Amino acid sequence: MGTKIEEVKDRRGLREFLLFPWKVYQDDPYWVPPLLLDLKQRLSPKNPFFERAKIELFVAKRNGEVVGRIAAIRNDVHVEVQNEKAGFFGLFESIDDPEVGSSLIDAASSWLKHQGMVLIRGPMSFSTNDEIGLLVEDFQGRPRLMMPYNPPYYGKLLERCGMRKAKDLFAYDIEVPQVDLTDRVLKGAEAARRAGITVRPVSLKRFTDEVFIIREIYNIAWRHNWGFIPFSEHEILFMAKSLKPLVVPELALIAEDQGKPVGFILFLPDYNYVLAHLNGRLFPLGLLKFLYYRRKIEELRLLAFGILPQYRRKGIDALFYVESFKYARGRYKRVEGSWILEDNLPSRHAAERLGARPTKRYRVYEKAL
Repeated sequence: MGTKIEEVKDRRGLREFLLFPWKVYQDDPYWVPPLLLDLKQRLSPKNPFFERAKIELFVAKRNGEVVGRIAAIRNDVHVEVQNEKAGFFGLFESIDDPEVGSSLIDAASSWLKHQGMVLIRGPMSFSTNDEIGLLVEDFQGRPRLMMPYNPPYYGKLLERCGMRKAKDLFAYDIEVPQVDLTDRVLKGAEAARRAGITVRPVSLKRFTDEVFIIREIYNIAWRHNWGFIPFSEHEILFMAKSLKPLVVPELALIAEDQGKPVGFILFLPDYNYVLAHLNGRLFPLGLLKFLYYRRKIEELRLLAFGILPQYRRKGIDALFYVESFKYARGRYKRVEGSWILEDNLPSRHAAERLGARPTKRYRVYEKAL
């Protein structure tokens, strides 16, 4: 019997969709099971992303068993901001079978074409503000928090469907320096201080206000980047609600010029170390495991970073590194900066000046419809 594609229309179908990855990764030591409750919330109509976007979920079945899944996403904000009728696919998982892979891509492509799109791109779950890309290089080791992971054969499945590279992204890795940073970084930080720039940790007591500050800087600083989608107020609050329990104020810094916010940097402890022990569930025992393993986290992810254009090349980035590493020293061992676009040479060079090296490579694919 061949592959059959079904739209997810009820709770049973959603459960099949959500649980399928446990089949793909059952023997993979590096896979980190997502929290099922979190994924349900992200797929819920209550997610403000869907105020201006639409999603359709599909599963592939063979002999009654699920053998693959995919989400097709129409993002009206992308069409408007980027002036491009591109639709997206995400949450892609499949057994190692070309027929299954092509059936899933065909289903998503057909749905997007009926939505008026002329291009399919992904994986993105659900936009460039979320998980993005397919891991294509360096499959050793656990992925960092909110970064994708997949079997090595996924790239071949997509390429056999006619998908081609749209953009590569890199993760950079560095040990937390146990001594002072290089003279160049220290001089840059001192130049920022002399110019009157100060940095402060975010206030958890005024967290909503701080989130709106970060949103404003992000939407300005990133607006010319490939695939940029601005955060709405509702979206940033939705994301912040889930991230707040993970935030360490000393690793979430805001730069100010005479009280005016001009930049931010956000490191998060790599809670994937914790999630790896929960098997997708917080209850009944997962919460106790969460509280136990969170104390043992040794790695960080540099999740987001932005400086207003008129304040770049003033040493603010160096000041961020000096202050954040001062806190991280003795508490954490490594940092992953992820992700950085392949053609974002200023950011790549800045990472390399710190001593970071590129490790994992992620790829976004696309195909004309």
